[in-house]
Amino acid sequence: MALWIAALLGVVQGIFMFLPVSSTAHLVLTQHFLIGQGHDIPAPESAEMILFDLVVHVGTLVSIVLVFWPSLSKVTWRIGQDAWKWAGDGGRIRSELLYLRLALLCAVSVLATAVIGFTLKAGFERIFAAPLAVAGTLTLTGILLWWTDGLRPRPRGLRQITPKTALIIGVAQGFALIPGLSRSGMTITFALFAGLKRRWAAEYSFFLAIPTILAATGVQFLEVSGSVGLRDLDWAALVTGFLVAAAVGVISLKLVLFFLYRARLKVFSFYLWILAAVVLAGFLEPTHV
Repeated sequence: MALWIAALLGVVQGIFMFLPVSSTAHLVLTQHFLIGQGHDIPAPESAEMILFDLVVHVGTLVSIVLVFWPSLSKVTWRIGQDAWKWAGDGGRIRSELLYLRLALLCAVSVLATAVIGFTLKAGFERIFAAPLAVAGTLTLTGILLWWTDGLRPRPRGLRQITPKTALIIGVAQGFALIPGLSRSGMTITFALFAGLKRRWAAEYSFFLAIPTILAATGVQFLEVSGSVGLRDLDWAALVTGFLVAAAVGVISLKLVLFFLYRARLKVFSFYLWILAAVVLAGFLEPTHV
């Protein structure tokens, strides 16, 4: 893979990772377009390219750390404090151990995502090769975003997150492995449906991305290194995509938070529906470019 292609895909990931429009779908469609133009890159559904997609996702995790550093550092410190108290109290989870409880709830969400991902992984990966299927999932994401803007103010804060809520968000994130279903869009939407306030829906969603994407990348790396190896990719391409995605992601994340807090996610619905129509018309299929 040429470095300029790696950089281009890093820009695509950085722009669309946090916008609730599915960065994976945009990566897949861009890859199909490049292949149709005769560029030599692995197929979107190949283990190598899925690994590249995950690596640039990890790059955008750096954006989360930079934008949410005050909250993230506080949460990490408080989890450590709560864990110390928990250990000194005989292992009982008391209500005042809020941050330790949130960490355990995130673990429930990640576990739910893992179950969905491992169970349906083969079926999800086939969609990487089907732009028309992506058009359908993009349309569904647009409908969900439109729906969330019509919700009344949500009443629940961090202390009201239950294991059931964490499970719902984790399942939603699992299905967001399908290209076209936005991870941030799905998790924020279902957190709002479960009653979480918009701020906490956003922060829970983006914090949850850190362990989820790191775990998925590790699993995919083991699969690639143990089977086909990096034949059409090299470390320079992976590093380039990673760094570009991290830099561009900061701007994207700040933009989506601006719209989310003001209940303006439906503006992205129009974009998704237009993109789905373009795909359905065949303009982004490899045979038409």
